[in-house]
Amino acid sequence: MLEALIREGSFKWLLSKRSSFAEEVEDLQNSPSAGRNWIPELSQVANIVVRRCSKILGTSSNELLERFNAEASDYIKSQKARNFLEYCCFRALGLSTQVMGHLADKKFRRLTFDMMVACEAPAAASQYPVYLDDDLSVGVEAFTRIAPAVPIIANVVICENLFNVLTSSTAGRLHFSIYDKYLNGLERVVKRMKSQTESSLLSAVRASSGEKILEVDGTVTTQPVLEHVGVSTWPGRLILTDHALYFEALKVVSYDKPKRYDLSNDLKQIVKPELTGPWGTRLFDKAVLYKSISLSEPVVIEFPELKGHTRRDYWLAIIREILYVHKFINKYHIKEVEKDDALSKAILGILRVQAIQEISSSNSVQFESLLMFNLCDQLPGGDLILETLAKISTSRKLEWVSNKVAGAGMHSISALAMVSNLGFVFGSSSSSPSEDGLLGGEVVVGEMSLLERAVKESNDNYKKVVEAQETVDGAKVDGIDTNLAVMKELLFPVTEVGKQLLSLVYWDDPPKSLMFCLLFTFIIFRGWLAYAFALMTLFLAIFMVLTRLFNQGRPVDEIKIIAPPPMNTMEQLLAVQNAISQVEQLIQDGNIVLLKFRALLLSIFPKASEKFAATLLFAALILALVPGKYMFLLIFLETFTRYSPPRKVSTERWMRRLREWWFSIPAAPVVLELEKEDKKRK
Repeated sequence: MLEALIREGSFKWLLSKRSSFAEEVEDLQNSPSAGRNWIPELSQVANIVVRRCSKILGTSSNELLERFNAEASDYIKSQKARNFLEYCCFRALGLSTQVMGHLADKKFRRLTFDMMVACEAPAAASQYPVYLDDDLSVGVEAFTRIAPAVPIIANVVICENLFNVLTSSTAGRLHFSIYDKYLNGLERVVKRMKSQTESSLLSAVRASSGEKILEVDGTVTTQPVLEHVGVSTWPGRLILTDHALYFEALKVVSYDKPKRYDLSNDLKQIVKPELTGPWGTRLFDKAVLYKSISLSEPVVIEFPELKGHTRRDYWLAIIREILYVHKFINKYHIKEVEKDDALSKAILGILRVQAIQEISSSNSVQFESLLMFNLCDQLPGGDLILETLAKISTSRKLEWVSNKVAGAGMHSISALAMVSNLGFVFGSSSSSPSEDGLLGGEVVVGEMSLLERAVKESNDNYKKVVEAQETVDGAKVDGIDTNLAVMKELLFPVTEVGKQLLSLVYWDDPPKSLMFCLLFTFIIFRGWLAYAFALMTLFLAIFMVLTRLFNQGRPVDEIKIIAPPPMNTMEQLLAVQNAISQVEQLIQDGNIVLLKFRALLLSIFPKASEKFAATLLFAALILALVPGKYMFLLIFLETFTRYSPPRKVSTERWMRRLREWWFSIPAAPVVLELEKEDKKRK
């Protein structure tokens, strides 16, 4: 009997640590107000979460249900359990995040995680193990519904990538211990950013332009930052704000006046990874290059470290995030509150990356995948995501509800409201969020928002690109001879068609060549050439469709290549040298052709130039007087009857004379001069 009860879970709490859910279920069942706080359509887990939300909002669960029924459309009410749960969560989070220091509140952390747990089993028919804390974990779908509702935790664009980073060691399930560690990291980086904002760094600059400091590096002697301009190098301190990048060169006991590298205005900026090394050598991949039309020469910022280039990659990503968000703002002419909201999205993204750095010891994290505007620059269809975001920002504003709960109701809170609730005053708008009404958040109760649809479509396309790239990587082979063998096999149909055409041109089979010439002469004369090419294109399309129909469900035919015998290192080097020599010969021949044409144009060889000019004059008269159809017909007949039996002898004679004339033309003279070093360069 006892074993059966334990197996059912009745006494499971005696054997291990009980979860908060188990305690609240008992408390709710024994409460005199159980009827007002219990929704029959919801599961136990969802009822507990709704009850917590009702306490935060100062109302009962049934009263929340009545408001939901009054505000929601019939479509949203059709999935009552899930959508009502989301409605309660969004309203409660809108109020909870207004409390200063909510990230440090353990109850808030537990509440947001338990909301994700409830999202996995919202309906009464759902079963979920709620007795042990260790059993509780959430999947990606629940995370992507609740986490973006608190913009500091995640946003719609990077949500799946963030989930994959957090669950890299837990087989795709997020446990509270890792989630709590992540929120703890967020709390620390928020405090650090606040201290930087309140510090005296760039005080004069920030006072005049309202810029806010996001990251600082180079203050520790063991991790210097070096600036390279031309051949000069200076150690110093690097500061990133929400509008620019600053470098302060280190003096003996202080820092020099900061140099400002603008990221907000359209200056054709280029920010990319760069190689550095002593005396101009390119050895170390640990630097960032900044280039713009406002600078006479590019600036290279180096981040020395013993292993890898993680530090450089982090700075490259966050610099680009600020650059890309301003490109987005300038492209779509976003202003005022909407501009501040866009900047807030970028700032929150940088905070999330800093938190991941705080809690992760892995160097394999791709920072670009966690930054919204970086990711949109890389994703297929990322421009459509930004376009959708711009449309939402400029066309839809939400009114605050009567109790002024930010983001209450059917939408989550906005990024700007989140930044304001964290204690920052980013942006340039003078009005407060609670007065003007900010843009709604990225998640909508019971619906997939326009932004979510754009992100889903882009992610689906990205998966196709990844799958295609895997086939590309699998098709790559090593060795010049092996690659040539593969190319020869792939070009076999083209070479065969080329051989047949050459056979027709050289009249190897006169009846076939004659039929070909007569057929195409008739087509060209009647003006059917466009129809002939259209028919060929149609034939290719029909061939592809039929091939797909007949090969559906069958394995893909592999191309079989007879691999050439393996080559040793010396043979490979000789093959490379031979290939280089052939390429060099082709380049030389090309240069000779260009130099001979130069000699003809400049009349270095007058007799040849006169003949060439006469030929050009004759060609110009033909182009001016002969209609295009007949001119094309003449070119076709000249080409395909050149080696016919009546013309073969005369053609060979004229080709010989043409070669003799070409070889008699001297090349224009060339003088090579060594480039002089610019000793005046600083």
